Amino acid sequence: MFIQVITGTVADPEGLERQVERWQQELRPGAVGYLGTTAGITDDGRVVVLARFESEQAARRNSQRTEQGNWWAETEKCLDSVAFAESVSVDTMLGGGNDKAGFVQVMRGRVKDPGRLETLGARKAEIEAVIGRARPDVLGDVMVVTGDGSYIEAVYFSSEAEARRAEAVALPEDMATLMADFDAAVAIEEYLDLRNPWLH
Repeated sequence: MFIQVITGTVADPEGLERQVERWQQELRPGAVGYLGTTAGITDDGRVVVLARFESEQAARRNSQRTEQGNWWAETEKCLDSVAFAESVSVDTMLGGGNDKAGFVQVMRGRVKDPGRLETLGARKAEIEAVIGRARPDVLGDVMVVTGDGSYIEAVYFSSEAEARRAEAVALPEDMATLMADFDAAVAIEEYLDLRNPWLH
């Protein structure tokens, strides 16, 4: 999998939402290898977009389409301080992005221990079983590590209310151990809550 990440601040929320819907209706049919998008705007007006493709080649083909370039030229007018990141270093849990989610929390930070993170990735079946027992509100997870050692992770929840209730309860021992291993591998620098995620 290959993921393109766009972040920034929103100058025109309604215009941006229109552009996202327009892309889905008009440009998506020609985007060969496109898998889906997770996007949304935080309460303080920041935007996060994660566009998933089967491969880097598929993403490049899409970016080179004339209609894609024209669409982005219009979309960019809705944004300020735009930044891009992309990577083939993608790991998923519980099937990855889930369009049934009612709430998505995005975490951004840096990788402290690449080896430990790789070990966690190799324990996917075990981790998914632990999450399934301890956090049934978690519907999916996508993590992207970029070349500079930073990462962005999207966790998909059934709803924000369910997520908040679950996080207020003491974790069972196996889940607490798992979270300690994760905390040793990465440093979370910020949380971006997408209360009304756009999932396609």
